Amino acid sequence: MNAPLPSHLLPEIAQRETPAALIDALKARFAERCSTALVVREQHGRDESSFAAPPPSAVVFAESTQDVADAVKLAAQYNVPVIPFGVGTSLEGHLLAVHGGISIDVSRMNQVLQINAEDLTVTVQAGVTRKQLNEAVKSTGLFFPIDPGADATLGGMSATRASGTNAVRYGTMRENVLALEVVTASGEVIRTGTRAKKSSAGYDLTRLMVGSEGTLGVITEVTVKLYPLPEAISAAVCSFPSIEAAVRTTIEVIQMGVPIARVELIDGGTIRMVNAHSKTTLAETPMLLMEFHGSPNSVKEQAELVQEIASNHGSAAFEWASTPEERTRLWAARHSAYFAAIQSRPGCRAISTDTCVPISRLADCLLDSIAEVDATSIPYFLVGHVGDGNFHFGYLIDPNIPEERRIAEELNHKLVSRALALEGTCTGEHGVGLHKMDFLVTEAGDGAVNMMRTIKRALDPQNIMNPGKIFRL
Repeated sequence: MNAPLPSHLLPEIAQRETPAALIDALKARFAERCSTALVVREQHGRDESSFAAPPPSAVVFAESTQDVADAVKLAAQYNVPVIPFGVGTSLEGHLLAVHGGISIDVSRMNQVLQINAEDLTVTVQAGVTRKQLNEAVKSTGLFFPIDPGADATLGGMSATRASGTNAVRYGTMRENVLALEVVTASGEVIRTGTRAKKSSAGYDLTRLMVGSEGTLGVITEVTVKLYPLPEAISAAVCSFPSIEAAVRTTIEVIQMGVPIARVELIDGGTIRMVNAHSKTTLAETPMLLMEFHGSPNSVKEQAELVQEIASNHGSAAFEWASTPEERTRLWAARHSAYFAAIQSRPGCRAISTDTCVPISRLADCLLDSIAEVDATSIPYFLVGHVGDGNFHFGYLIDPNIPEERRIAEELNHKLVSRALALEGTCTGEHGVGLHKMDFLVTEAGDGAVNMMRTIKRALDPQNIMNPGKIFRL
């Protein structure tokens, strides 16, 4: 018989009662936009993580900042937790109601409010997704580059400080969010930042909220930077004889200062899953998927230099994709890797890793981690935004077999410990959520985490804003 799952690998369930009077008040305020139907609550009580928790007591579908403020005020009145919900693509249990409470769904807050093409900025409601945003600004010749793979909301991307495939050139949400509108734990509406490119005015509350995972407030509006669409874009697929050869190529490209826009690593096993899922015919060997942005001449120069570097590491010939349709096909295959992996083992859940290390230490961290997982029976997929030292294993476990989870969590622990020893981080882009609270203490230290707790207690004295995430109070 399998041993029970160790308690420290389970979410800390500490349900608070949701008074019937609160539900009545929410239904009086929101009518049919407040649902207590089990199917709706269950939909809002799970994400893409492998954790399970009871669903929220009710779901409020907000359509405005005032809706959010009213819902939070009522929750605060009854000392009941509030969990923001976008589209449910988070990977670390961010939206699970581990302390009970109500879910505030902002997906109907999906208006693009103000496009300022001359200033390269746009302001949107929190429920706008990245694909919707890029469709809205397409006619201006601008685009929003942050691409975490899933068609996440801008509010959720801000809350988790997301990044993705373009971060090596354009940065993450940390660098690209200029201003926010936030509903605080008391139901007050505040604004942080402006559309100005810089400011020295007081504490940087925008940066404080970006990455706070809903624990300090509910983000309702976001102002972000836009970028001119490149004059020329070219994508290339390049196969390698080994993972090490692909990683060494990436390191050399970055260290030589090539302004590559995207460079993604996919291992052979994952490509096999992608081919089966997406009906593609990519070579099932370690691969770099790259994209170059700029003028036609600069793109040509970048590509030629990278091709020369890759050939020095034993790469096969480049396969080019210059038309939008070809590029879309390639990136759609890359973005389907997670779902391709899940479908490769029906009924499985993925325990995703999310470490990021200095680029010079990438090979050491990645190769040792591959050796560790290959020595077990756990199937996995491997992808990485290796241009900025970030990579992901997805350990594919049967949720009904505790021993598989134990092995996967042990692999994850070894990987994170290695990344921290190499001066990296436990999470490059997914956030802490439920899964990485202990790792955060190891990475940041007791003093820094205690400072975070002090901020949390000051801004949310009732601990109603997405409690049980990032750290334990």
